[in-house]
Amino acid sequence: MSSKSSKKLPYLIGGALVILIGFLILNRPPAATSSDTAPQVTVYKSTTCGCCAQYIAYLKREGFEVETINSENMADIKEQYDIPGQIQSCHTTVYGDLAMEGHIPVAALRSFMESPDDADGIALPGMPSGSPGMPGVKQGPFTIYRFNENGIETHSTL
Repeated sequence: MSSKSSKKLPYLIGGALVILIGFLILNRPPAATSSDTAPQVTVYKSTTCGCCAQYIAYLKREGFEVETINSENMADIKEQYDIPGQIQSCHTTVYGDLAMEGHIPVAALRSFMESPDDADGIALPGMPSGSPGMPGVKQGPFTIYRFNENGIETHSTL
């Protein structure tokens, strides 16, 4: 090999590497986007509810993709998802055909969404102080209820 050729070899190798790296970058599969991996939920709320907006912001911070639907008649939503009156709250979050009522912490939402068993939904009734989206300090454990056509049962406390 001549002296001129051996001096050009590192440049040729470097150029080939740049082309190879460029090819690999341009042809890599697309990365998963947040919407590909984020749980997608719909939150039904009254148009005038401020705490519901805070809960929606909480869900988004926790990695959920949220569609918000303002409703003038929340009673129809509660009826549609068979949410018993004694555990209703200010807004209803829906994932597929599962209903989640009230200011439920994300840990309970995710657990239920992964393993609903025979429940139609879960609820944290009322608007407990310190729950996600609600001001104040948590006063004690939150009781999460499960419900289906057979009734209501205590599911967990957080």
